[in-house]
Amino acid sequence: MKRLYFHKGRLDLELGGHLDRPAIAYHTYGHLNENRDNVVWVCHALTADSDVAGWWPHTVEKGAFLDPDKWFVVCANILGSHYGTTGPLSPDPATGRSYYTDFPALTIGDMAEAHRILASYLGIGRIHALVGSSVGGFQALEWVAREPERFGKLILIATGGRATPWEIALDETQRMAILADSSYGERRPDAAHDGLAAARAIGLLSYRGNPGYNLTQQDPAGQPVTTTHRACTYQRYQGEKLCRRFNVYSYMTILNAFDTHDVGRGRGGIGKVLSGIRSDTIVIGLATDIIFTPGEMRALASGIPGARYEEIDSPFGHDGFLVEHARLNEILVPFMDYNKTSQS
Repeated sequence: MKRLYFHKGRLDLELGGHLDRPAIAYHTYGHLNENRDNVVWVCHALTADSDVAGWWPHTVEKGAFLDPDKWFVVCANILGSHYGTTGPLSPDPATGRSYYTDFPALTIGDMAEAHRILASYLGIGRIHALVGSSVGGFQALEWVAREPERFGKLILIATGGRATPWEIALDETQRMAILADSSYGERRPDAAHDGLAAARAIGLLSYRGNPGYNLTQQDPAGQPVTTTHRACTYQRYQGEKLCRRFNVYSYMTILNAFDTHDVGRGRGGIGKVLSGIRSDTIVIGLATDIIFTPGEMRALASGIPGARYEEIDSPFGHDGFLVEHARLNEILVPFMDYNKTSQS
């Protein structure tokens, strides 16, 4: 069940803005044990919400790596999102009206700070494992950089230490599609519907890549010559689907925050931050991911002392982390239970 925490104070943001009394939406699964040492915190990706069991199939169930019979699993909806945490459609306490384009610019650091605030409210100190995939991994790395002693284990899936020019270019292409819609900027929740749909279609190309599309979107054999292809209808369907559940102002806010990510900024560089991580770390790459390539994932793992690298051979590109739950559980169930200290 989704819960809401209303922060009583002001959250000052890295880029100079602030949020008064922000709301943070979150889900929990399982129960905090007597020793309060079974917390697993999940940081979610771009357009997901705090309901991990809903967007990450077969991970929050008995025998899976987020087994709620064993772990107290927490996930907070990120700042700027559409699903309960303060974002562009939320009312500005100063005016009583929704922010829309007046919503202040965010960084990944701001998102990590909101997680820290919620953890404090929940009375959570030590966290057994911090899990982040994609943009969630950005948040996880930023939080670890801020509080390195807080986390026993760190699980990084299809992510990176900073936004690369390639990733920023993908985001900019989506922003161009959105800004080409003349209704962007109108103060209504369904503004820039066509622009958002086009942006989502662009994003999907990078999430799945060539192998994923060729595997799942082939036209039926023997189909008459047509200008309407299965891949075309898939792109349009996915664009419309996002428009039904999200809003363009949150999408732009999170894309912009994505591009600020550099865990080494102000800390002496990425290498210094990674080399200072003391959590027992596993890094998981996906063989066909064209956003966070296997080479980049191996480099991330090599920068973290003692980190283990695993690669999942999936045809589904970046989206493989959402699809390959059986392989993830195979890798992560023993990792979650393994006590590095007792084995050394």
